Amino acid sequence: MKTKTEAKRRAILEKAADVFRELGFEKASMSEICARVGGSKATLYNYFASKDELFFETMNHLCEAELEAVHQSIDSATDNIVEALRHFGERFLSFLYSPAIMAYRHLSIAESGRTELGRLLYERGVMPSQKLVTDFLAAAMTQGRLRQADPVLATKHLYALLESELIDRFLFKLADAIDEAEIKAVTARALEIFMAAYGAPASAGPVREGRR
Repeated sequence: MKTKTEAKRRAILEKAADVFRELGFEKASMSEICARVGGSKATLYNYFASKDELFFETMNHLCEAELEAVHQSIDSATDNIVEALRHFGERFLSFLYSPAIMAYRHLSIAESGRTELGRLLYERGVMPSQKLVTDFLAAAMTQGRLRQADPVLATKHLYALLESELIDRFLFKLADAIDEAEIKAVTARALEIFMAAYGAPASAGPVREGRR
């Protein structure tokens, strides 16, 4: 029964992705999605409480493998905190500033206040992701690889620094695809500032791009 339920959910997400892609968020309707999936609208609402939730889950379904790769890049076993954060930062920015995710973020911001999209993105996307980084930083602080501080605040600072050179271009829709070289340079500069603020005495210092 669980397998059938998951298969049905995935079928809804795939059909919903087609509808959202063809019609856009505003013009897409639960009725149209239901017609393509088959079955009753009540069944559709059993899986997803609203169009906002369905859109969020559709986007999450489409990018879950990439996001999982970002999270898995946080290597808690490494002794080199700078390299661990560099690897995460580069994967994170590559994901966040890919054309598809930038478009999704723009839509979520535009719909915030009118719909639940912004709240859903924050509560189900941003917060769980930041929690993983917070746990990593807290462990690094306990192990003496970073100085003792509030790991939640340190996470906020890390995310803000990683985006600091790109966020204006994103908000004003001036950002085309960000290439790998820029992502590496932006990440290195962000980590230099982060480690100056949070590095343990032996690790706080210039962050230079390593050979690849």
